[in-house]
Amino acid sequence: MSDTKPVANEALNLSESLAAAVETASPSVVQVIGRHRMPSSGLVWSADGIVVTADHTVERDENLGVGLADGRTVEATLVGRDPGTDVAVLRIQASGLAVPQWKELEALKVGHLALALRRNRTLHATFGVVSALGDEGWRTPAGGRLERYVTADFGLQRGFSGSLLVDAAGRAFGLGTAGLARGRSLVIPAVTLRRVVEALLQHGHVPRAYLGVAAHPVRLPANLESVAGQPVALMVAGIQPDSAAEQAGLLLGDLLVSVDGEPLGGLGHLHGLLGDKPVGSEVTLRILRGGEAKELKASLGAR
Repeated sequence: MSDTKPVANEALNLSESLAAAVETASPSVVQVIGRHRMPSSGLVWSADGIVVTADHTVERDENLGVGLADGRTVEATLVGRDPGTDVAVLRIQASGLAVPQWKELEALKVGHLALALRRNRTLHATFGVVSALGDEGWRTPAGGRLERYVTADFGLQRGFSGSLLVDAAGRAFGLGTAGLARGRSLVIPAVTLRRVVEALLQHGHVPRAYLGVAAHPVRLPANLESVAGQPVALMVAGIQPDSAAEQAGLLLGDLLVSVDGEPLGGLGHLHGLLGDKPVGSEVTLRILRGGEAKELKASLGAR
């Protein structure tokens, strides 16, 4: 019986701490009206009216709205979107908005308590933990790059995408999305948001290098595997007119083996390699054509 009271006090203290974290971060959580079904959520990026949300929840480019923590709903315009990282940036005519206090990725650990905050008329909060910190420079299926693969164990809850994820002190560490990996709830970390939002504000899109091919992976027969030095390659199935691929001399049926000496394992791998290179940079493509290895130079365009 004597141990019951300290345990109850600890639980009460934790409960009060989490409620305080929600209260701290809640002014930065907004409702985003941009799809036919239920609204999604987003976060205040800057005090002068920049709002960030999950791109796949913004199903139209016009007639957008943002619901603020003070109850107002204001018109919004789309600044830009990046499907590769599932980030969209909106602008509203407002000032003095509450910006989250950000926690950097390096301070995040598996097992840290986490809260997902979303707004749908009223504020909603879900409690969990950071469940995985995976590969650095993780490539999404759509070809974007997250500085780190991060998951939290909230599951695919209704309205999760666009939620603000905060720690037990109310410090934000990312944006929640269910739109990047099928069946998984991922975190777009603050460092990725910063990079992508800056690009969208400057260009309206994220500039990415582009080769201009459609290709699919094939397993090489033994005679070609010995020439390529690897068991798989990408077979070129389509070439966009006036693209870097066409100008470099790629042909339908060519087997693309490597880019700048980096062996290719799949189309996502190719997108990842190109995405890290500046638009206009020159790359060396190693291909197999007619059973012989060749090298071509390609000057990358912009996707």
